[in-house]
Parts: sequence; C-alpha cells; structure tokens
Amino acid sequence: MYTLCTSLKLIICSILSVLCSISYAQAQKKTEQLVIIKDKELIVKPSASSSEADFDFLQGKWKVQNKMLKKRLDNNNEWIEFESTLHLTKVLTGLGNIENFYSSFNGNDFEGMAIRLFNSQTKLWKVYWVDINGCTMDEHPVTGSFQDGVGKFYTKDSFNGKEIIVLYQWDATDILHPKWSQAYSEDYGQTWEFNWYMVLTKNS
Repeated sequence: MYTLCTSLKLIICSILSVLCSISYAQAQKKTEQLVIIKDKELIVKPSASSSEADFDFLQGKWKVQNKMLKKRLDNNNEWIEFESTLHLTKVLTGLGNIENFYSSFNGNDFEGMAIRLFNSQTKLWKVYWVDINGCTMDEHPVTGSFQDGVGKFYTKDSFNGKEIIVLYQWDATDILHPKWSQAYSEDYGQTWEFNWYMVLTKNS
C-alpha cells in the first residue's frame, strides 16, 4: 500500500510539474515584450495577432464614466469625475476609425476626436488626438497594438518642460464595459502615474 501511494504521489507531482510548465510558458507568451525603451529611445513592436479588426469592439455609441487626476505628475491624489459620450465609426475600408468624444467640463462644452490608422505593413496602430483646445493635430501620436484583449499604445512627449512617455491602454476583455486609461512616466517606463480612467457602457 505504501509503495502504491508513493507511486501515485510521484505521478501527481509529475502531472502538476508539467501543468505548471505549460502555464508558465503561456504566461510568458502573454507577457511578450512589445515595447523596448533603450538609450531613451522608444521601440514599439506589434503583437502576433495585431489586425485592423482590433477596435471593432468600440463601434457605435457609448456612455462614459471618467475619473481624471486633478494635477498630473505632482504627487496629487485629487480626482475629478464626469460623464461623456463617445461615438466610433470605421473608415478607410476598416483600416481606420474616427472617435468623437463629447463632454461638459468646467461648465463648458468639450469636444475631442481620435483618429486611428492601422498600417498593414508594420501591423501597428497610430492614434492621433485633436480637440477644441487649439484644434491642431497631435504631433506625438501613440503607437501600438492589442494582445489578448488589451491594447497598449506609447509615445514620447513633454509635460511641464519634462520629457515623458505616454501610455494609452485599452482593456477590451469585457466588451460590454471596455476600459481606457492614460499614464505618464518620467523615468522611461520604470514607474507610471495613471491620471485618467474611462469605463464605457453601450448606449441602448
């Protein structure tokens, strides 16, 4: 009986070891490094699954709950919450889309627009932003792709005279309530301050 129990334990341990190895390999695959920051340069690579269909989940009209940090990169913990609406339409036979963003902020109407373009050769998305504050096209579009339902898009920019890296992140793992967030890094990606969150609900 003792020998049988010992053998069963060995078999179970072997099976668990194999399963752990598989899980580790899958985890490594899921955390494939798609952005490299080297010598203060930003190198963004596409995921293996990147495609022009990545933003299909966002088509239509949405209600948006926003939570925005009052001051950025200032050790601030005060948040401003407000509502907005978002409308997305595919363009350029699906290789691009236009998002219209409408809100009322500080008692004034606000309108912004995201223009997203998919490069079928590089397999990367570029996202440009323009709004009523200046009405000029974003000179630093974020670049990236989706992997396992999460899209990460990066660019180098400046804020208050400091060079920063900007991250736009889409979490579409729950397509009924996708989430967007924005973060800044002052130390080339070692740490991030998330300063804006949006949670979306489809308009009926």
